[in-house]
Amino acid sequence: MDMSQMPDISLASSDTQAISQALGDSFRTYGFAKVVDHGINPHLAKEAWRLSKELFARSTEEKLRWYDKEIAGQRGYTPFKTEIAKGADHHDLKEFWHVGRTLPAGHPLESEMLKNIWPDTVDGFRDVFEPLYAEFDRVGAKILSYLAIYLGLDAEWFADKINVGNSILRLLHYPPIEGDTEGCIRAGAHEDINLITLLLGAEESGLQILRPDGTWMDVSPPEGGLSLNVGDMLQRLCNHYLPSTTHRVRNPMGERSKFSRYSMPFFLHLNSDYPIATLPQCISDENPNRYPEPILADDYLRERLIEIGLLKA
Repeated sequence: MDMSQMPDISLASSDTQAISQALGDSFRTYGFAKVVDHGINPHLAKEAWRLSKELFARSTEEKLRWYDKEIAGQRGYTPFKTEIAKGADHHDLKEFWHVGRTLPAGHPLESEMLKNIWPDTVDGFRDVFEPLYAEFDRVGAKILSYLAIYLGLDAEWFADKINVGNSILRLLHYPPIEGDTEGCIRAGAHEDINLITLLLGAEESGLQILRPDGTWMDVSPPEGGLSLNVGDMLQRLCNHYLPSTTHRVRNPMGERSKFSRYSMPFFLHLNSDYPIATLPQCISDENPNRYPEPILADDYLRERLIEIGLLKA
């Protein structure tokens, strides 16, 4: 696998079939894709980077005011070295903040959706991240419409299965590498839990994907672009036709170790009450059904949150 051959796919084209084919082929080959002309508001993105840096520059004491360990880090702040990759021995060298979906008052699932936590001392935070969340939600649904076509489904097949999903916008901060970090890494080798992940490019490098030969390859979206990857829910849904590729964020070397790294992934989830059942067209004699028993999206999420240390069994 030569990552240098992964194309930058423009979403500006009016040729829906061509975009669908290009995205699907990239996901099928790499588990990842890179896109430009995605339509996320660049002004909101710029403000989001600024506010993210302002947020994480606050004291640990102040940030811990916005940490609620009872909700498994699903909203608000999660402290440094809390999350651990499945099967890893050391916690990741990162802290993060989660923004989730806000349902309208009176919605049937309103009581089941966690409330967002907003930092009351970071001016303009909510005013930027609520509309930015909506932008990611919109573009993510568009990406899935292309993938639906690639999988032989109606373009709108995913629409009513993600419209109230517990999708999460994560603001990530990897501080400078300091002290004894032997055996630790900014983000250990893992696969994402959700359907697809949309990642705005980070200023500092570090994202790598695992190739079939066991070696790691650097990958980053073009400036202003998005990196996309298949999550375990989608891999399960399509019976591994599209792979959820292992990836990590390596530690920087030399002078770059003195710099923070900021990242902003959007984890797009299925609706919590959706039963993940293998798509019939992804089952064949050569690819028998790996998951004959469906599982609710919320139950699957809970299992995985326990595995990565954010939720207690």
